[in-house]
Amino acid sequence: MAGEENVKGELRSQDASSNLSQHEAAGHPHSWSLEMLLRRLRTDHTKQDDKFANLLDAVGEFGTFQQRLVVLTFIPSIMSAFFMFAGYFVFTAQKPYCNTSWILAVGPNLSEAEQLNLTIPRGPNGSFLMCLMYLPVPWNLDSIIHFGLNDTDKCQDGWIYPDAKKRSLVNEFDLVCDAETKKDTAHIMFMAGILIGSLIFGLITDKMGRYPAILLSLLGLIIFGFGTAFVNSFHLYLLFRFGISQSVVGYSISSISLATEWLVGEHRAHAIILEHCFFAVGAMLLTGIAYSLPHWRLLFLVGGVLAVPLISYIWILPESPRWLMMKGKVKEAKQMLCYAASVNKKTIPSNLLDELPRKKVTQASVLDFCKNRQLCKVILVMSCVWFTVSYTYFTLSLRMRELGVSVHFRHVVPSIMEVSARLCCIFLLQQIGRKWSLAVTLLQTIIWCLLLLFLPEGLKSMTILVLTLGEFSLAATVTVFFLYTAELLPTVLRATGLGLVFLASAAGAILSLTIINQTPSFLPIFLCCALAIVAFSLSFLLPETRDQPLFDSLDHSPQMRNKVKDMTPEDTSSDDMSSDDMSEEAAKNVILNAQILRLAPYPVSKPA
Repeated sequence: MAGEENVKGELRSQDASSNLSQHEAAGHPHSWSLEMLLRRLRTDHTKQDDKFANLLDAVGEFGTFQQRLVVLTFIPSIMSAFFMFAGYFVFTAQKPYCNTSWILAVGPNLSEAEQLNLTIPRGPNGSFLMCLMYLPVPWNLDSIIHFGLNDTDKCQDGWIYPDAKKRSLVNEFDLVCDAETKKDTAHIMFMAGILIGSLIFGLITDKMGRYPAILLSLLGLIIFGFGTAFVNSFHLYLLFRFGISQSVVGYSISSISLATEWLVGEHRAHAIILEHCFFAVGAMLLTGIAYSLPHWRLLFLVGGVLAVPLISYIWILPESPRWLMMKGKVKEAKQMLCYAASVNKKTIPSNLLDELPRKKVTQASVLDFCKNRQLCKVILVMSCVWFTVSYTYFTLSLRMRELGVSVHFRHVVPSIMEVSARLCCIFLLQQIGRKWSLAVTLLQTIIWCLLLLFLPEGLKSMTILVLTLGEFSLAATVTVFFLYTAELLPTVLRATGLGLVFLASAAGAILSLTIINQTPSFLPIFLCCALAIVAFSLSFLLPETRDQPLFDSLDHSPQMRNKVKDMTPEDTSSDDMSSDDMSEEAAKNVILNAQILRLAPYPVSKPA
């Protein structure tokens, strides 16, 4: 031990004297080459920790196979947005009047205006009341005109819509007067479907695989989306919307899991960002089609026809080899990797395939989110963030509706902004990583919510602008959130974890829909600010995942992945990094010397 101490002491003294002389000669101890080397070392250690990353290198990090996989996510993303937001365009505002056709029995030649004038009471401002009518009397037309009618009651024979230009759910199922609240019921039912679907599809995706979960969700989109055009009651419409919402959330969970496990590094981030951009494109496509169609059923017919080609995914969609390996299906995983390599015109070295673990099923359950401290922290923090994002998004959207903004403007303009926001995420993620990108986007949300809180009510245009900018920030938050969450979770429970955070999303949306009409406008926005601040604070509890390997089982903790991830330029000397072309071995020696120096203040214990 004494000999070892002498050697370490000589090393430290030599390094210190060498560094001192070099500092005097160089002047400034830190250089850009140091930053680049540390980044390269993190990437190298990532590949060493994640053997599957080495296989994907051999397959081709982003070859024809991966490019095709990314493109395959575009059309379902468009259709998911189409069916998700279609429910907002089928409740076109209509002006109803009670059906008083009974008077035509005594006055068949009455015009519509005369009929309304004789049978519908007027309000204090002189306009016809929409939910009251005069009760029928056994008089002739002359007596009714001469004496008039006095006794009023609620509409007994339904409503008429003389000014309606489009056929919507409102005038087909008479969602007016006392039944007007059913429109909010439809939105709550949709969120309830997301809530239940997130749990069901999270478990299905992890138990049965990414491939069958995606096919099941796409089948649901086709059946429930196309079938909605043929419902004959409002309750049946609610049932089909419930099915659509489960399909939408199922596809989101399974597709993100599949893309995360097939792609590496920044390719993974770019794929998820593009998928979300096409989701916004789907909202814009929906707006244009809904504006031009005169009947709400045609909207779902068009959507169903556009979704039919998704049946072809049965033959062209791949399974995740990571998931196959975790389920002990090593042979199938090798076949999938070899097929991907052949598409990319690559050859996988046999020694890499031999390094795959033998047939061993990795066990995991949803209870592990309670037992595993790290997973519990990730789920709680991300659930808080997703609850905040969902609640805030719906609150801002409903606030815009209260200001009288048309439904088409509320979807087109924010969708355009969302595309730009998500493209900006590419720069953010490359420069500052996942953790700080999430913090920055949440900070922006806090700023816009605070502005809304103190804006005077009379500034309508300014309020709409701030609401749009708030949705811009939330769109970026959602994109970073999905990528970050998928990278923090293990392969065996990735989809289940995403399902749990989707659960929080549905809860936030339902809360927003519940309280927005029952409380003053100040309170919902104040809650947006408070929740955003809490989510912003909690986001700092999570580890960074940029340049870190995905971990597949519960045996690996993201905090133990890489020993050099916390190394900073201050830990080493710039002159040790003077060459950008330094070999990996030399770089490791530099890091080792720096670690020895960092251990200097601590004495080496001696045996008794």
